Amino acid sequence: MRIGPTELLLILAIALLLFGPSKLPDLGKSLGKAIREFKDAAKGEESKPAETAKPASKPDEPPKA
Repeated sequence: MRIGPTELLLILAIALLLFGPSKLPDLGKSLGKAIREFKDAAKGEESKPAETAKPASKPDEPPKA
C-alpha cells in the first residue's frame, strides 16, 4: 500500500489544522530524529554521544585540625 499525492496532501492539511503552522517544523524535526534513531537501532548501531563524559572531580577535603 502506497501513499499517493492526494493522501499526502490530506495528511499535511490535517496536521496543519491540528498543530498550527508554528509547530509543524518542530514536529517534522522530532519525527525525523525518531526515524533516524529507529533505523540506527535496527542496524545495531548505537548513537554516538555529542560530548565525551567529563571525569568527576574530587570534592575538596576539609582542612584537618
